[in-house]
Amino acid sequence: MRPFDSDGQMSVEVAVLVPVAIVVALSVYNVGRFLELCAVFDRASFDAVASLGVSPAGEQSVWSSVEQVRACIEQAVGNPDACVVSVAVDGSFDAQTGSTFALGPSLVRYTCSLVYKPWPSRLVVAGVSMGSPLALHHERSLSVDRFRPGVVV
Repeated sequence: MRPFDSDGQMSVEVAVLVPVAIVVALSVYNVGRFLELCAVFDRASFDAVASLGVSPAGEQSVWSSVEQVRACIEQAVGNPDACVVSVAVDGSFDAQTGSTFALGPSLVRYTCSLVYKPWPSRLVVAGVSMGSPLALHHERSLSVDRFRPGVVV
């Protein structure tokens, strides 16, 4: 007979440790994926605003270029299931003072935002449905001059 009866102790330890290891692994994966998407998003948003925000194809209206900038960023980021890209424009922004009422209306501020939904967003284990209400947000604002191509403030 053994002095300490430890039958099944390792099974209990594994049963407790495996879910924790899975949660940590999924968290590391999602943080890494979010950082990768942020890096791609930052480069793509700068390129899209610098090229399409100043001289949009078709109409020469600033408001019509918003959809073109958003489509260009979405194409560069890819993975439409995991992230949502949106672009907003503010046509009365003064970059020197930071105010929203500009005396020279040539500067336009584009605010590009990325919303990342972690994977897996819905998980069903043994009939129990678990969902992730968490969404990670990343935003970048760029100001361009409509009348001087390539000038990013």
